[in-house]
Amino acid sequence: QVQLVESGGGVVQPGGSLTLSCAASGSSFSIYIMGWYRQAPGKQRELVATRLSDITTYADSVKGRFTISRDNAKNTVYLQMTNLKLEDTAVYYCRAGPPGPDHWGQGTQVTVSS
Repeated sequence: QVQLVESGGGVVQPGGSLTLSCAASGSSFSIYIMGWYRQAPGKQRELVATRLSDITTYADSVKGRFTISRDNAKNTVYLQMTNLKLEDTAVYYCRAGPPGPDHWGQGTQVTVSS
C-alpha cells in the first residue's frame, strides 16, 4: 500500500512560481510511474505531468513552464511550476502507479490570482 501526501500549494500572482512536493510511504517507490494531475472547479481531473526514470510526459498547456522531478532516495516527486497563469488554478493531486492499482494523494490547492 502506498500513501501519498502533497504539500507546497498556495496563492501566487500570475507569473509567479511554486514547487509542489509529494512524499510517498511504502517500498518500491522507484518502480512506479509518478504523476501530477489537477482538477479545476467544474472540470474533469486532467494529467499535468508524469515521470518514470528519465521518461517524462507533459500536458501541452504546461510544457516549458512546469518540470516534474523525483528523488527516489527520498520517495518524493516534485512539480516545479513557473510562469503560472490564472488557468493553472486547481487542486493538484499526486498519483502513483502503474504498476498495480493507482494510489492518489489528498490534493493541494494552487490558486493563481492577481
